[in-house]
Amino acid sequence: MRELPHVVAHVAVSLEGATTGFEPDLARFYALAQTWHEDVTLVGADTILAQKAALAHGPRPGPAPDGPLLAVVDSSARVHEWRALRDAGHWSGVLALRAASTPKSGGEPPEKLVVGRERVDLRAALAALAARGAATVRVDSGGALIGALLAKGLLDEVSLLVHPVFAGHGGGHHHWYGPSHPPAGTFVLAGNETIGDLVWLRYQVSR
Repeated sequence: MRELPHVVAHVAVSLEGATTGFEPDLARFYALAQTWHEDVTLVGADTILAQKAALAHGPRPGPAPDGPLLAVVDSSARVHEWRALRDAGHWSGVLALRAASTPKSGGEPPEKLVVGRERVDLRAALAALAARGAATVRVDSGGALIGALLAKGLLDEVSLLVHPVFAGHGGGHHHWYGPSHPPAGTFVLAGNETIGDLVWLRYQVSR
């Protein structure tokens, strides 16, 4: 068993690499996401909070027995919609990744994993997921989490679904690699494909 799972970030971006300020083709995005058959979907708290209204009013068919586990990095205990997430029909279960300093909240998750003191230790979290049998983790989140994984050398693959738009001032400051520039490194092209007016680029992260 690998010490760490294979970690891939799959992101819909504009031509300048923004993740907001435009309407992504979600149908194509999630159809391509099935490429990896991930064991775990890793997201940040901000991504869940942005979907709060949709979760409140969306259907709740219950957990998907054959679906991946949803792991949420939630150092500050800001996520409360655990039951809605569990029952959304996409995941087999939900897991909160928290730190020792994470405060108690009104909406405690059904399962949590404490890794790190002040903030979630991403390497320890991935190692714990691998120990649970996870071979592939797909990051479905904003740039802050992806940038943190890049900075710590924990990302193995980057998948960019490039849309033919400029986000401009509406979202140009929200880049897929986070608010600060990631460490210098080389990406090795693993695949490219034109899908309608979109371009799908896949890169292996060179160590």
